[in-house]
Amino acid sequence: MSRRQFLKASAGAGVGLGGALALGVNLRPIAAHAQRLKVAGAKEYPSVCPYCAVGCGTLISVRDGKVINIEGNPDSPINRGTLCPKGAASFQLAVNPLRATKALHRRPGAAEWEEIELGRAMDMVAEKVKAVRDATWVETVKVKQADGTEADKRASHSLGVFSLGGATMDNEWNYVHLKLLRGLGFPAIENQARI
Repeated sequence: MSRRQFLKASAGAGVGLGGALALGVNLRPIAAHAQRLKVAGAKEYPSVCPYCAVGCGTLISVRDGKVINIEGNPDSPINRGTLCPKGAASFQLAVNPLRATKALHRRPGAAEWEEIELGRAMDMVAEKVKAVRDATWVETVKVKQADGTEADKRASHSLGVFSLGGATMDNEWNYVHLKLLRGLGFPAIENQARI
């Protein structure tokens, strides 16, 4: 098909749609029917977009245990069914053939990466966090008092871990994450929603 033929066909389709609208044809039933076909036999679960802290409502359609569609929830008072480009692409978080299912690990001194199971990777992270926490734990610090003397003040913290969160952390995750890190004694926590 040449460019000219494509433009003629596109213009004809546009005139057809515009003509139908101009004649007063109601296209809502057609759009609703097309939507039902897309998610026929699926169960819808209301959820929240995992990106920024706005908390837009989503509807996740699941059929046979698999996510088949994610779209804005029209019942949400926040976004009324609309989603930003990042939210509209959130389907890729759950369903993506390029999504990593294993972790990559490069041993100290090694030149090559090796694939390891996610469970093992999580265990390794937990072991490292505990080792750093134990090595950098501060029980008390010296503080200068008003009379010029020094006294021990309970600190119970570690400055060996700094947490930097990003855009995929929503309000609920940030709250739980903060509680976890504060409970471990790590006060250095930051979140930048645009990275």
